[in-house]
Amino acid sequence: MLFTVSTVKDTLPNIERFVTGNLAGGADHLVVFLDAGDPEVRTWLDEHPHVTCIRTDSSWWNGERPAELNVRQRINANLTKAALSLVEGADWVFHIDADEIVQVDRDVLAAVPPETRAVRLAPLEAVSRKHWDGDPTWFKRLLDKPDLTLLQTLGAIDRPSNGAYFHGHVDGKSGVRPALDVWLTLHHGVDADKAELPAYADADRLRLLHYESYSGEDFVRKWTSILAAGPMANFRPAREPTAVALRALIGKGLSQEQAAPYLMRIFERTTEDDFDTLRDLGLLVEADPRRGTHVPETSADDVADLRALLEALRGEPKRPFHPGEPVAAAEEVLVRAAGGRRYEARGARTFLRRS
Repeated sequence: MLFTVSTVKDTLPNIERFVTGNLAGGADHLVVFLDAGDPEVRTWLDEHPHVTCIRTDSSWWNGERPAELNVRQRINANLTKAALSLVEGADWVFHIDADEIVQVDRDVLAAVPPETRAVRLAPLEAVSRKHWDGDPTWFKRLLDKPDLTLLQTLGAIDRPSNGAYFHGHVDGKSGVRPALDVWLTLHHGVDADKAELPAYADADRLRLLHYESYSGEDFVRKWTSILAAGPMANFRPAREPTAVALRALIGKGLSQEQAAPYLMRIFERTTEDDFDTLRDLGLLVEADPRRGTHVPETSADDVADLRALLEALRGEPKRPFHPGEPVAAAEEVLVRAAGGRRYEARGARTFLRRS
């Protein structure tokens, strides 16, 4: 089974696209940590058969909620990865955000050599326009230097680099085979010493759709949410001025109506893409995740094991699951949460034994 894990705070329409798209794109089960209490979103997720929804309220963090969103994301991802290491049917787990959808050819994934412990998904970023009729279906791919230079010369980007062309990350996202001695960061799989794991890649058949500020409305929603989530996160240098400008604007105490035109001006100057030029030059990829053909294959016993472990971990300390912490510390917490349940070794892995 292919699992994804995410820490989210988003609108119900975006969450519906996220869940539907990921299941159609190759995922079997989604683990979703709600970073804020939206009753409508929580109810919808709780009722979905291929989603495990975890409410990260005070009982989850036990008075030790990290201030930075990135830290909360990494802890939740690796706690889930650790729990999945004891679930027999868990083959892969990918750490993704609520604005990302996996596009995984499962035949390609099945052919990854057994000794390869990580897989990388190449990013495709939604073209950013003031308005889309429905969900975006045109995406930017990473470009080589000649095409980047062409776009710079045409005035479409400031400099000939993918970092200037993409508004979000250019690293893509990674998945790992669940184990205690590998870790998920925001973008990579790493070992216990934080060294990046060699990752299998296939840019055409293992990829990630990223809905990064794809419209003016989404730009305003996303950045307002990011800046309200805690201390300023670390952004790529190209995005840092945008974050600073938005924080300064929000700090002016303007009403939503007063701030709207200034927020849109920031979007136009920093984020809006020249859609017609990019499409005419043949630089875009057309993709609609809702048309994916994957049908989730899940084991009720495996999902029940996972949910029981996650609930048992609710009252446990979460810091041992942050990358860089000793593996033994995470193992101690996990074993305690398993509540004395017996284990059964099969090959190189050990699973919870069912009664």
